[in-house]
Amino acid sequence: MGKFAAWASYLLVLLGLPQLFDSVLAITIFNQMAIAIVFALSYNMLLGQGGMLSFGHAVYFGLGGFMAVHALVMIEFETVYFSITLIPLVGGLIGLIAAVFVGSFSTHKAGTVFAMISLGIGELVAASSLIFVSFFGGEAGVSADRTFGPPFFGIEFFQDVEIYYLSAGWVFVATAFMYLFTQTPAGRMANAVRDNPERAEFIGYSARRVRFISFCTSGFFAGVAGGLFALNYEFITEENLNAVTSGRVLLMAYIGGLGYFIGPIIGAVVLTLMNSLLSNYTELWMLYLGMMFVLTVLFLPRGFAGFIMMHQTAWLRGKLSSLFLPYLITGMPAIIFGGSILAAIEMLHHEGEPFGFLFINLDSGNTLHWLALTAFAAASYYACRRSLGQLNAAWEEANRVGDPTEGGPG
Repeated sequence: MGKFAAWASYLLVLLGLPQLFDSVLAITIFNQMAIAIVFALSYNMLLGQGGMLSFGHAVYFGLGGFMAVHALVMIEFETVYFSITLIPLVGGLIGLIAAVFVGSFSTHKAGTVFAMISLGIGELVAASSLIFVSFFGGEAGVSADRTFGPPFFGIEFFQDVEIYYLSAGWVFVATAFMYLFTQTPAGRMANAVRDNPERAEFIGYSARRVRFISFCTSGFFAGVAGGLFALNYEFITEENLNAVTSGRVLLMAYIGGLGYFIGPIIGAVVLTLMNSLLSNYTELWMLYLGMMFVLTVLFLPRGFAGFIMMHQTAWLRGKLSSLFLPYLITGMPAIIFGGSILAAIEMLHHEGEPFGFLFINLDSGNTLHWLALTAFAAASYYACRRSLGQLNAAWEEANRVGDPTEGGPG
């Protein structure tokens, strides 16, 4: 019953977002989120569940996207005739075919060997995109027009909101199937091979075959994400299959929480918002994204989803509310310290030009502003360090197992 409620809520959120936020910008961001969620979940199947670190996952996303655009072109010129609602499936099939080929020789090992092969394949395909112009379109890429497709129950997909609902449907279906995969014997064995491939081999399972199945499934859903990208933007370029795109999906999955099914969804939402909104306010948003990744690795190695799951014991014991005040006491100076550091970075970037930052005006040529930032940073850092002991004590108390006062073993 709990799982049904969770999936029903997920579907309601997907369908209800355009009703709550109906601006053009909001719909554009929601479409980007839909693409990112499927792409990040497909990468989690590879690394989070299968233990295969890939630096070339954009290959399957990009190839699926290119084939999807070519399918739109064929629909436009009436070479083929089918609904554009199936375009993501075209992308998925191409991603699957590419994954079958690459996985046939790359999944014998995980670890460094697999990572280096994926990096080489990624660079090879990215370079080929500028050579085989007839398929990849060179630097200009390939474009199409989705409106030439036959109507789907009267819907012609002229508007972005119509594409969003189509994408939302695919996101829900893809998410459900990827979750179901984790519950299959192949999905569970992927976790076993990730943790201990030698033991999996000892009990009779082929680690290479398990990796191959996970790899191909991941490639299929990456291609589906590429097909959604093609439908949304109606064009695709070599940038969609290069190392930058592969790195971006790695960031999404890791920041959200590798190994947790909901983690990549969180990461996709966070990074999409940073890309779409933060980039409108500062030119340094990529720097801040890198800083967030480093801080996540250092302080939240299991990502945002892992941080949430850390509170499961406290929640089950009814002690979660006891952490609110310690978090507030530590979090407020931490936020002030972080804001001071960001303000200093922005002042260095603007080189003497007055600018607005978080509702205040700053000037890097003003000594008083530098002194104030230094004072805020020092005071907030000291306050944060002082409060960590109280937070740690509250955390241990909230998560203590077998507390005699709770009726546990004495």
